[in-house]
Amino acid sequence: MASAGEKKPSSSSPIPLQRNYDVFLSFSGVDTRTNFTSHLLAALEQHGFHTFHDTKLNRGEGIGYELPKAIEESRISLVVLSKNYATSGWCLDELVKIMECKKTLQHIVFPIFHGVEPSDVRAQKGSLAEAFAKHGERFKEGPGGKVEKWKGALTQLANLSGWDLPKVDNGDEAKLIQKIVEEVRNKLDVAHPDVVNHQVGLE
Repeated sequence: MASAGEKKPSSSSPIPLQRNYDVFLSFSGVDTRTNFTSHLLAALEQHGFHTFHDTKLNRGEGIGYELPKAIEESRISLVVLSKNYATSGWCLDELVKIMECKKTLQHIVFPIFHGVEPSDVRAQKGSLAEAFAKHGERFKEGPGGKVEKWKGALTQLANLSGWDLPKVDNGDEAKLIQKIVEEVRNKLDVAHPDVVNHQVGLE
């Protein structure tokens, strides 16, 4: 997987080089905000990783501007794919931006499958098929439209190396979170050794 080192953009590129966050968390609030994602966020912050999540949005500022900017300024994205993730247009817009940054900024991306099968995400089956049927009725677009971009981003994400909760220590969420934190630390240490200077709670 690519390192988190930045690639110099062309002089015409508007994407900033400054990285203000170690991790960007993308998740469905209705599914995981008060359980898995809450515990994952606490573990990341306990280990000193500067993590962006939607509660960091400033009041009065447009969500359509703040979220893409935060993704560009992050080194790693953790995408928690759950049953209702694909029902949210905001989540899917985030994901399209995340996958764009993976291509243009060497942004590291990890999927976390929480209550959905990777094969269902890859092919948009099951609950995802229902979600996209509704999106299709709403937008009524042809090839290359918003819905097709969302589907493409999900397929790309599902083909990346990540974690499938039921297959990690028989679905033990605490152990999965430990593995995620360790992998984040490893990736950031390799690309930016100075990142360890602001971590706490590590031997």
